[in-house]
Amino acid sequence: MDSKPEWLKMRAPDAIVLDEMENMLKKLSLYTVCESANCPNIGKCFKHKTAAFMVMGDTCTRNCRFCAVNKGIPHELDPKEPENIAIASKKLDLKHTVITSVTRDDLEDGGASHFVKIIKAMRKENPQSTIEFLIPDLKGNWSALKEIINAGPDILNHNIETVESLYGKVRPMAIYNRSIELLRQVKIFNRNVYTKCGIMLGLGETEQQVVKVMDDLMKTNCDILTIGQYLRPSKNHLPVSEYITPEKFAKYRKIALNKGFKVVFSGPYVRSSYKAFESIKILSRLK
Repeated sequence: MDSKPEWLKMRAPDAIVLDEMENMLKKLSLYTVCESANCPNIGKCFKHKTAAFMVMGDTCTRNCRFCAVNKGIPHELDPKEPENIAIASKKLDLKHTVITSVTRDDLEDGGASHFVKIIKAMRKENPQSTIEFLIPDLKGNWSALKEIINAGPDILNHNIETVESLYGKVRPMAIYNRSIELLRQVKIFNRNVYTKCGIMLGLGETEQQVVKVMDDLMKTNCDILTIGQYLRPSKNHLPVSEYITPEKFAKYRKIALNKGFKVVFSGPYVRSSYKAFESIKILSRLK
């Protein structure tokens, strides 16, 4: 299913805007998941000087079949990266900074100590910015997770990505229940840290299975849910089984809100960092 419907046809991003942002990131030896994951919102976000920084390199140790990020043996961690992330956040005058990473199963703590250094650098260099971390599952190392939570991120995001029955095909090196447990553990460590999770549609899931994911997430007291359309990065990745209509996305948003999620973004172009700063504003009003 390669022919996209009308609602998924987006204007090409402004080349000048992309060049300006990419040059700044290159000078600081930084990556963004916007580029690495071929995010369809890259032009809109870069134009507004927002980006989701991707740390710990651009090579992932997992083999998820939906993801465009490089896979293989990663390089050593860059000791200057925490400071460079903080500098970039300050230069862009970010009020909300989103930081994600490749999965680093080669590191004993999954990179948790590196995350902590980034949070500390951010608090020092750009204290007015709230911080959102999108982290891997750390292979179930909850002591490492606790270190991250104790460092004080405002939002901790971990994506479930797809329904449980599709994990073997979509995320063969991940475990559905481990990801659910990670989100539950966050609230155990600090119930004041907001949790966030994302799921892609169009991989062959049923509505009943999507609703079950919502129920599983609500048992962890998850605050924010993002629901978007899976788009095939290349012919080497899983094909799209179905293009979900905007009306169906609206239906899922209504279901999720009725179940108790505080913030729900659901639409064809929604991604993990979609309107991330808006989530903080909504949650602040709900306090």
